[in-house]
Amino acid sequence: MNKKLIALAVAAASISSVANAAEVYSDETSSLAVGGRLEARAVMAEDASGDNQVSDKSRVRMNIAGKTDITDTIYGIGFYEGEYTSSGTSADSGNVNNRHINAGIGGEFGQVVYGKTDGSLGMITDMTDIMSYHGNEAGGKIAAADRTSNNLAYVGDFDLGGNNLVVKANYAFEGAKDANVEYGDGYSAGAIFTLDMGLAFGAGYGEQDVLDGNGATDETQKNAFGGISYTIGDFYVAGLYQDSRNTVADKVRGYEFAAAYTYGKTVFVATYNYLEDKTDNVDVADSIAVDATHYFNKNFRTYASYKFNNLDSKDVGKAGASDEFVLGARYDF
Repeated sequence: MNKKLIALAVAAASISSVANAAEVYSDETSSLAVGGRLEARAVMAEDASGDNQVSDKSRVRMNIAGKTDITDTIYGIGFYEGEYTSSGTSADSGNVNNRHINAGIGGEFGQVVYGKTDGSLGMITDMTDIMSYHGNEAGGKIAAADRTSNNLAYVGDFDLGGNNLVVKANYAFEGAKDANVEYGDGYSAGAIFTLDMGLAFGAGYGEQDVLDGNGATDETQKNAFGGISYTIGDFYVAGLYQDSRNTVADKVRGYEFAAAYTYGKTVFVATYNYLEDKTDNVDVADSIAVDATHYFNKNFRTYASYKFNNLDSKDVGKAGASDEFVLGARYDF
C-alpha cells in the first residue's frame, strides 16, 4: 500500500506545491520557502461549429510562504501565490491571477489570516474533486465560500484521540468583485470529521449578497454541501451533495461521486457529476470522467483525462456538449 500516492490522489486537483517548496532562508525564528508548478495541458474538444480543436491550457504557479515565531506558542505567517496562464496564441500576452495574498497568526488554536484566501467549503468539494483535470462540475461555490479577497478566515485542525476534526470559518467583507459582479458581505463555515479507520464526514454552508448597480442587495447566493469519503488500502471512494440558491440558477441541486485506485506509482480516478436547475428542470452538468496519473517521483507526473459529456447539443450547443480529452505533464518545485 502506498499511502503517499493515495493522499496525492485524494487532493490531486487542489494540492498546491507548498509541500514541495524549497526553504530559501531560515534563522532561529523565521523561514521563507518558495514553490510552485509548471504544468503543460493540451485540451482536445469540439468548438461551436463542431470542428475538433486543441487548446493550450498550460499554466505556471509560483508561491512564497513565510513564517516567524512570535512567542513559544504563537507564530506569524504570510503567503502569496500567483498563476500565469497561456492563451495559446503566437502573440500571447497571457494572464496573471493573484490567487493568494494573505497574512496572519497561528498557534495551537489554529490559524487566522486576512487578505485573498480560501473560503470554507473548498475542503468539502475537495473530497470528490480529485482528478488531474476534469471533475468538480457539481462543486461550484459562491465567492465567499471559494477563494476571494477582503476575506478574514480561520482554520483549526484538532486531534481527537486518533480521530481528526478540521473546522473552517470565514467572513468576506463587501467590495470584492468577480467577473464584473460586485458582492456584499458573505460568509461560509464547514467541518470535516475523520475517523482513524478511514471514514470521513463533511458539511458546510455559505451565503453572500450580490449587489445591484446602486449598492443595494439584488439577491443572496446560498451554498449547502455535504460530503462523505472512505479510504481503505489503495482504494478511495467519496460522494458530494450540493443544494444551492441563486448561483447558476435560482435553485440548483447536484452530486458528484468519485473513486480512486493506486497501482504502484499510477493513480486511476473516475467521477460522475450531475447538476440540475430545479427551477426549469434543465441539466446544467451531466458527465462521466476518467483519468490516469503516473507519478515518476514527488516532483514530476504525467496524466491523461477523458470526459464523456452527456448533455444534449440541442440544449447547450456543440461546444457545451462536447467530450474532452486532455494530456498533461506537471513539474512541482
